[in-house]
Amino acid sequence: MRLQDRYFTFVINFLLGIVWGFVFIGAFGAVYSFNDSDIFSIIISVLVGILPGMIGVIIIEHIIINKEKLSELKKQTKLLEQLLDNKINSPK
Repeated sequence: MRLQDRYFTFVINFLLGIVWGFVFIGAFGAVYSFNDSDIFSIIISVLVGILPGMIGVIIIEHIIINKEKLSELKKQTKLLEQLLDNKINSPK
């Protein structure tokens, strides 16, 4: 991840690791709790088990993407302001 704020990056990576852990725990827990059922029930229970963790992953990835987009927009705005200043201050 290429975010500028070091502490924010640490927190986001930590939370991302936690929600991926929830995904794996949900999947393995579903498999072991329904191991005497048929394969269709196991697959459905795994999908239901990983759903909360995957929602968390999607939310955190959305935060990361928006933060990167904001950083890029700030860079573009700074460059556009410099170009505008150069155009206004240049002799005609």
